[in-house]
Amino acid sequence: MNQLQNYAYGQWLGGTEKGQDLYNAITGEIIASASSKGIDFGKMCAYARNLGGPALRKMTFQERGLMLKALAVHLLAKKEDFYKISAATGATRIDSWVDIEGGIGNLFTYASLRRQFPNETFCYDGEVAKLSKNNTFIGHHICVPKEGVAIHINAFNFPVWGMLEKVAVNWLAGMPAIVKPATVTSFLTEAVVKEIVASKILPEGALQLICGSANGILDHVMNQDVVTFTGSASTGKMLKSHPRLLEESVPFNMEADSLNCCVLGTDVTTDMPEFDIFIKEVAREITTKAGQKCTAIRRIIVPENRIEDVHIALGKRLAQNIIGDPGVEGVRMGSLAGLAQLKEVKEKVEQLSKTQKIIIGDFEKFDVKGADKKKGAFMPPIIFLNEKPFSNLDCHNIEAFGPVSTLMPYKTIEDAIALSKLGKGSLVSSIVTANDKIARDFTIGAACMHGRILVLNRECAKESTGHGSPMPLLVHGGPGRAGGGEEMGGKRGVFHYLQRTALQGSPTTISYILNQYQVGGKQIEKDIHPFRQYFEDLEIGETLITAKHTVTEADVINFANVSGDHFYAHTDVTSLDGTIFTGRVAHGYYILSKAAGLFVNAKKGPVLLNYGIDECRFTKPVYMGATIGVRFTCKEKILQEKKSAEDLAKGIVKWLVDVYDETGETVAIATILTMVKLKNQDS
Repeated sequence: MNQLQNYAYGQWLGGTEKGQDLYNAITGEIIASASSKGIDFGKMCAYARNLGGPALRKMTFQERGLMLKALAVHLLAKKEDFYKISAATGATRIDSWVDIEGGIGNLFTYASLRRQFPNETFCYDGEVAKLSKNNTFIGHHICVPKEGVAIHINAFNFPVWGMLEKVAVNWLAGMPAIVKPATVTSFLTEAVVKEIVASKILPEGALQLICGSANGILDHVMNQDVVTFTGSASTGKMLKSHPRLLEESVPFNMEADSLNCCVLGTDVTTDMPEFDIFIKEVAREITTKAGQKCTAIRRIIVPENRIEDVHIALGKRLAQNIIGDPGVEGVRMGSLAGLAQLKEVKEKVEQLSKTQKIIIGDFEKFDVKGADKKKGAFMPPIIFLNEKPFSNLDCHNIEAFGPVSTLMPYKTIEDAIALSKLGKGSLVSSIVTANDKIARDFTIGAACMHGRILVLNRECAKESTGHGSPMPLLVHGGPGRAGGGEEMGGKRGVFHYLQRTALQGSPTTISYILNQYQVGGKQIEKDIHPFRQYFEDLEIGETLITAKHTVTEADVINFANVSGDHFYAHTDVTSLDGTIFTGRVAHGYYILSKAAGLFVNAKKGPVLLNYGIDECRFTKPVYMGATIGVRFTCKEKILQEKKSAEDLAKGIVKWLVDVYDETGETVAIATILTMVKLKNQDS
């Protein structure tokens, strides 16, 4: 029998004693065993902190992002190998797609997110704070990678996605990880980690794996570490209260199973597309991964006059669901992850049966295609009806982690909101309605108790990713029972692995520390125009002081005619009474355009194109006769990767455009971006 290997301190190691037997969820056959006996968790943590951490921290955000991209490409090429292994977890091809390609998709997403960070090993956060009258003393925030290890304790239902959605974030931030998947499906996680290690794309120490028990690993955490947990609320609470976490003030992110709900709006009738959308969404969430999702719909909240309609329609749809071996054509729902999970779900169903009745499904009367239902962990969808959901509260407190859900009635949208909140905190809720007012009322009323709200109607249903699909760029987590944590969330998620530190000092010093020019900092003037210089030669703070231009009435009239902007403040002096203007003013966009005319060097050179404007403000009216000039300063540089060998080596340069008048006051300020060629085309 195959014994799973742990990847610890640079070695693949089996446990020194026989561990837990792992089973094929379809056939019931033993396929492997997992043990971590003999693995030194303290040594693993030290290995990550001393080897993986420093290597990742030396890399810039751009380099880390490209590392994620390379890893995603590598794993995508191996996906069919993972699909074959995944079938033993009881997952169908569609279930496995969510897990495998969904996880790899997270790597791609966070690879692309590098463009929102500077080309540095650290990043800055927010805007500058002016702390003095003359701007000689300012504040800013710098964010640096924590010098610890991210320890991820994951659930059994998504052995690939559960790992990759977390490590993508900590790797981009510059932290190494130790991954502890749930043992029952760890054979799939092991296969993916073996490919990651074999690829040699990551620096050594960036990833380690525990397939057996991780009991005792929290005894070794330190204040620079981060611990995340996905799984049951009871286990999460136990881990969260670990003395070492409290003593060292270690951040603990918890994403727990919750009693998520889906609401049908009071406006929806059976002949509307939204009714079909609702039935399809509920049925999909009950059957996908055989209901083993932390985001699955556990409570179906329906207007009381639609209960029978939903019961009939949902029954018909679920009757078409074919349960069995995922490898057999036509099978749409596999098994639970194992017999232990089946036993636990049955126990929860028995508890729920004490206060509500089953209206769809029977544990004894269901068919299985291509497998023996007595050997595999199969069960049919089970739908309860709770006619008194405000008094019979078990459905709001007990979760059967399988294809089990409860249908319940409500009278008003306020009742629906109240029922949704009885779950005491959920990862996600959804509402299907064609009425935007109902959607708004539910969203604003229910948002405080849900980490995500999906609003579905005919306009977005075709492209919607669905109730149960957390997205990399949006936060995944929820309040209360759902754990009170956040995962992913795009750039927000990266900051969970960074230490934010406030900086105070002079603009010149802060500019040097951040390698980003701050207004008021020392400026560097050269004899050569900045547009004549290659990317490598440009210095942060390098400034061009342009020639000046006096704004005339002809300028304003000509710009109005060219642009079509005849706003009264520019063209009609008789309309200025009661306004803030004392005369006709130049267009803000004329000022910006004229500024470009003053700072641009027209001849062909290293500058390839204008890439856009990040921010722009018009801070003072410019009247006819005013004289303007520009302080044009190199603010930040971001190197871009070459997409092919033939591609030009180039980078993006951000410029501070400070337009001032004859008094020296700023009248307009903007950040523009140019694409600039590198001198060294081999870079």
